[in-house]
Amino acid sequence: MRRLLLAMLAVLAAAFGAFVVGMRRKSPVLQDRVRRFSKNYMTPAVLPTAGRAGQSNGVVHHRGRRSGREYSTPVTPVAITGGFLIALPYTARVDWARNILAAGRARVDFDGRGHEVTDPVVVPFAEVAHLLPRGSRIAAKVFALEEFLLLRTVDGES
Repeated sequence: MRRLLLAMLAVLAAAFGAFVVGMRRKSPVLQDRVRRFSKNYMTPAVLPTAGRAGQSNGVVHHRGRRSGREYSTPVTPVAITGGFLIALPYTARVDWARNILAAGRARVDFDGRGHEVTDPVVVPFAEVAHLLPRGSRIAAKVFALEEFLLLRTVDGES
């Protein structure tokens, strides 16, 4: 029984290691699979409570740049003075980020409040690392997150 448990732990550790390496190297195959899994399974599970008071994740509401359709995407924003930072683990080429960049504005629901945001800019990790909490900095380094979306709140608060 102990050998089986150790073998299972070894397989899990190897799988996690492969996942981290794949994300760090921005493997298109891995990122596409993770993105699809997230869209099909995680988004429906997280979206109902995202943005509510006490939740660590939020929701960014944006309009499709071609369709004009309204979308809601769960994200993990980091509140900073005058706005938010959102990690872009799949780079700024994801549809929701491209929609916000094209529109120049969106709404972020976070910690029970809605925030109109504007002036979206993709910034490198090195430029905003000092603004991130320790846990976010560590995660950014482990997964080699190179890009963040900087959003300014319209009212200057966050």
